[in-house]
Amino acid sequence: MKKLVNYFKETYDELIHKVSWPTWSELQSSAVVVSIASLIIALVVYLMDMTFSSALKQFYKLFL
Repeated sequence: MKKLVNYFKETYDELIHKVSWPTWSELQSSAVVVSIASLIIALVVYLMDMTFSSALKQFYKLFL
């Protein structure tokens, strides 16, 4: 039980005194970057899906 209490004390100390938390503006700018990157990746995946879907439809029309 003593080890568990010590673990939580050390965890609390590390979170409060050793971790550098971002400021609100840094957090907002990071969220914007992640959102834009996610949208771009989703668009690329969508375009790849449509391209391969169209290519496979043309392929099946030729051979089936």
